Order: sequence, then C-alpha cells, then structure tokens
Amino acid sequence: MVQLTHDLLAQALAAEADDLVESAADAPFEQREALVPAELHGQRFDKAVVAMAPEFSRSHLQGLIEAGHVRIDGVVQTTASRKVRSGQMLALALVPTAESRAFRAEAIALDIVHEDADVMVVNKTAGMVVHPAAGNWSGTLLNALLAHHAGAASLPRAGIVHRLDKDTSGLMVVGKTLQAVTALVRAIAAREVSRQYLAIAQGDVRPAEFSVEAPLGRDPQSRIRMAIVAGGKAARTDVAVLARAIGFSLLRCTLHSGRTHQIRVHLASRGYPLVADAVYGGKPALGLARQALHATRLAFAHPGNGEPLAFDAPMPADMTAGWRDATDPQPDCG
Repeated sequence: MVQLTHDLLAQALAAEADDLVESAADAPFEQREALVPAELHGQRFDKAVVAMAPEFSRSHLQGLIEAGHVRIDGVVQTTASRKVRSGQMLALALVPTAESRAFRAEAIALDIVHEDADVMVVNKTAGMVVHPAAGNWSGTLLNALLAHHAGAASLPRAGIVHRLDKDTSGLMVVGKTLQAVTALVRAIAAREVSRQYLAIAQGDVRPAEFSVEAPLGRDPQSRIRMAIVAGGKAARTDVAVLARAIGFSLLRCTLHSGRTHQIRVHLASRGYPLVADAVYGGKPALGLARQALHATRLAFAHPGNGEPLAFDAPMPADMTAGWRDATDPQPDCG
C-alpha cells in the first residue's frame, strides 16, 4: 500500500475498500490497513487509528485497541497512548461493539403468566437482566421478547415499560403494540399500576405497618447505589410486616412510585436491609445469594379495553426455603 497523507487517509481507505476488506466468507467484520503518514510520526497510537476510521468515535476506537483488535506491524498493541512511527503498518479490525449486537432475538424461556394481543405479564426469574447494558449485552428479557413475537422489534425497548433489578424476581407487564406501550407508560406515570412485593429483611421490623416517604437519587459517593438525597425524585413505600422470626421479618411492600432500588434503599434507611443485599448493607443468610425481593402482585387496567387485571406470583423457591429456615425451631443444644 502506498504511503498516505493524514488528510487523504480516510478517503483512500474508502476508495480501496476491495483491498482493505476481507470477503464475507472470511470474516464477519471490516478489516482496514494503512501506513502511518509522516505527519503522524511520534503521535499517539489512538490518534493514528482515528485517522483510519474517522466515522467512529475516539472512545470506541480506544476500546478496540484495548480489546486487542489493532496491530502495529503485525503485533497486537493495546496501549492507546504509545507513540507510532512513520511507515509503520496499522491493521484495524472493526469488530462490532457489544451494544450493536445487543438488540437481537434470543430463544430464552419465559414464565408467561398472561398474554393477549396487547400485553404480556411475565414472572421474571432472579438473575435475568431486563434490558441490555454494560456487562449484560445478551440473555436479557429484551432479547427474549424479540424472539417471542415479531412485533417486539418495532417497539421501544421491545415493549418493556418498567424494570426489575437483575436479582429481583417477579411480575412485569410488557406492551405488545405501540398503543399498549403508550397507555401502560402513562398509567405507570399516573400511579395507576399497583405493584406489591414480598421481602425478607434483616431485623425485627417495627412497627407492624409504616410508610417511608423520602426522595431518591444517585448516591454522590457511588454510581452503583441510590440514596435518599435532597432534590431527589419523590418516592413512597408502604411496609407491612407479615411475619417475624428471630433476626428476620417477612414484609409486604407497596410502591406508590417506582424509583430505582426504592424498596432496598427505603428499608435500609430504617436499619432493615434486605437479606443478601450487599449493596445496601444486607448480609448473606438463609441460603440466599441474591437480595430477598420478589414482585408478587401486579394490577392494572388493560390498555385495550380498560378491563381491570390482577396477577399474583407466589414467593419463589429460594425465598420460600430461606423463610422456612428462618422459622424452623432451633435444635436443642442443651
């Protein structure tokens, strides 16, 4: 390949596409090669790569470097800040990002509680991510919905109108048409969708019934946590104690808003973190490896005909076994 000037590098690469791109039979993504021009001698590696693929963001190309998809003179280099020399051969593999591959159908089994032409109600298992995000670009509820019905591909977020945390199990409603999605979003915003949860909290929760009304926002000390913060979004959780055991309480929590981590934060703020909720101070116990939270009841008006609908999902096996352990009589060691 002839040496390229910096200004003409991108144009030349496009014009010589036949030389620079492998056939589809050989590779599923584009390959580009170019010599480092004189004006980029001594410049950062990532700057030279940007000149090769100016249509992509610098951060994306830096990610390709770090992932080992760029070579200098045939050797993989992963340090974006290293300096390049005039005449070196750069080879770039434009591997699709995880994000670009995330919105694809995957045949994943779903526990469907109800389905009609407008809506689905799904009993989500603990461990399933609802929507693709960093670290979880596949195996999500969205991927499953895209495989379940063709119309999901034309809907915002495949019809998902609210979320559950990855390790929270239970009921979710999903729209199957744009009209249904719009109606459900409006109903949730107007607090016309009733959502109740079962939770196992640490401690002897008192009183038997109370409400926590405190605004929630991102924790200024940690981006993975939410917190009660001035100026946060209004949030209210009603709590009722269903049963008590030594060191633990079984609770019913009713949402009047649906903020991220709402129940987890509100209960932890009262000194009653959920069992196994390490993010908010809960300790592993009762054999549970995930926060003890389950969306047990969901009620809303059907977005098509207005018929009132209500669904219940009993506490899943892990939480049921955990509560059984909490309430089993302790052996007499005397």
